[in-house]
Amino acid sequence: MGRELAKTYDPKGIEDRLYEKWMEKKYFHAEVDHSKTPFTIVIPPPNITGQLHMGHALDNTMQDILIRFKRMQGYNALWQPGTDHASIATEVKIIEKLKEEGIDKHDLGREKFLERAWEWKKEYGGRIISQLKKMGSSCDWDRERFTMDEGCNRAVTEVFVKMHEKGYIYKGARIINWCPVCNTSISDAEVEYQEQAGHLWHIKYPVIQEDGTPSGTEFLTFATTRPETMLGDTAVAIHPEDERYAHLIGKSVLLPIVNRVIPVVTDTYVDREFGTGVVKITPAHDPNDFEVGKRHALPIINVMNDDATINENGGKYAGMDRYEARKAIVEELERQGLLVKIEDYSHNVGTHDRCKTTIEPLVKEQWFVKMDELIRPAVEAVKKGEIRLIPERMEKTYFNWTDNIRDWCISRQLWWGHRIPAYYCDECGEVTVAKEMPKVCPKCGHTHLTQDPDTLDTWFSSALWPFETLGWPERTEDLEYFYPTDVLVTGYDIIFFWVIRMIFSGYEHMGEKPFKTVLFHGLVRDAQGRKMSKSLGNGIDPLEVIEQYGADALRLTLITGNAPGNDMRFYYERVENSRNFANKVWNASRFILMNMEGKEITAPAADALEPVDKWILSKLNTLVRDVTDNMESFELGIAVQKVYDFIWDEFCDWYIEMVKPRLYNSDEIGRAHV
Repeated sequence: MGRELAKTYDPKGIEDRLYEKWMEKKYFHAEVDHSKTPFTIVIPPPNITGQLHMGHALDNTMQDILIRFKRMQGYNALWQPGTDHASIATEVKIIEKLKEEGIDKHDLGREKFLERAWEWKKEYGGRIISQLKKMGSSCDWDRERFTMDEGCNRAVTEVFVKMHEKGYIYKGARIINWCPVCNTSISDAEVEYQEQAGHLWHIKYPVIQEDGTPSGTEFLTFATTRPETMLGDTAVAIHPEDERYAHLIGKSVLLPIVNRVIPVVTDTYVDREFGTGVVKITPAHDPNDFEVGKRHALPIINVMNDDATINENGGKYAGMDRYEARKAIVEELERQGLLVKIEDYSHNVGTHDRCKTTIEPLVKEQWFVKMDELIRPAVEAVKKGEIRLIPERMEKTYFNWTDNIRDWCISRQLWWGHRIPAYYCDECGEVTVAKEMPKVCPKCGHTHLTQDPDTLDTWFSSALWPFETLGWPERTEDLEYFYPTDVLVTGYDIIFFWVIRMIFSGYEHMGEKPFKTVLFHGLVRDAQGRKMSKSLGNGIDPLEVIEQYGADALRLTLITGNAPGNDMRFYYERVENSRNFANKVWNASRFILMNMEGKEITAPAADALEPVDKWILSKLNTLVRDVTDNMESFELGIAVQKVYDFIWDEFCDWYIEMVKPRLYNSDEIGRAHV
């Protein structure tokens, strides 16, 4: 570049060229070096469907600051990069593309579909990586991994087989969250609860008299938000100590429309103070009812097809959409005089976080991870401070989930993903879980076996990320040296999906924590404080900001004022301020280089320093100490503000102005004390 810089700062002409130099010199690459202390960060792997958004920009800027800081301190710093196969998101994208070509997924077949999926990965998988490089991210790109590469696939298979052998993984019929649009099960963590305006339908069921006929005067009345599920009712429940209904214990009621006699059961699950103190029990379509059903050995009657239409158990409503059936059932109840009233009611409705479809609780046979024992080390690690959550208030969210944890449904009815290593004998039905398909059935010796068609939840493989990327299940030198990792930087919105699962997986498979600290950041919102989304049309493309203002201006904007766990608003005025700061640094550098031209640069003797020189050096030493403390405490927003204030106010506005007379009037312009 030479000593004289261009008159104006042009990030376009500098950032790409500088990054290429960094890559060429392999400044970001880390190898095992026992003479140095390791410092490791694993990137939250972005989806291969992904387009860089402000959340990625913030997340990776924070990681980049931490990893560069540790490199400067002399640590052997590894920032492990990679991408996630994102099973549901990617499969949906491929299906959409096939539809444009007039091709149905099932007509194409599994094998051909997977060929298209790998083509997609090849075409789009590297897009977000190139965008992260555009931001200046100093990952060790020589180590880039993919959650479905050969090594990760081997790790996932190893974990599944081992956990099945230990009894942690099992297959069973339980109530799960079903997405009628994606046609797959999803875990509890993937259900997003949104408050929606709806109704409470107050319905009454006739009590069965001694002669076996329904009473025309005595009824049990309850309220429900989902009248269509009454087709699958197998009981009504009352609290055992509710005196209002003591005389009905052991009695039955008539389920209208279906005309099925169902028992009155007593259960402490019922809240006597809510509504009438009567609850209809539908074990096939409500998680709480499912548990009540198990306690009372009630039949489980599923009335829904996978597409949320009513099935053959729904009688004359079979084939109707669930909401059409709801309307028709309410009309029928009104005709029969069994609809007491309808009232407006706002309540939380579970939706699939991917497609926003209202989920349908269904009883299906799926694969589960038994969580009660696995979660214990993860709880103790945070309680004892072995793993630190920043900000500390995130512990409340963490423990709220761990205290109420249920078994994790890990099977997905998708084709793109890690296929479940379970094999079924076509002859006797024996199930064998193994790393490879057995040649013969261990039970009957039959040679025809079929692999389970389901794939694993994306987060099952992502949970292994901190150690599978370092070579596990092999005890590699990288694994021994770089694990456990040091800091995980992530958004608070995936604490359940990813953070907790990595923690219990680390303890189960590595025998120790996967990281020492979790630094949570908030969401980047628009100037009005709204969450950025496609529906609102308020998303801001970081690449467009970089194109106009430069990557450094964007990064500085995202960190200025940032506090762990807090959401922040994005203003273009702040980006302009950040660009102006970059210009300020550029002009100060240009001024210094111009005055150093042709001069020998030496360290000045202490007695050669003017008072103003001593003042700025004192300020600099204080800055270094304070900023180091802030960085070690993960107060990145405070640290950058101190650097900003020092450079702009004390160095540029005061020190440079104060030394100009010495430079312009001295024969020794440009010596080291400039």
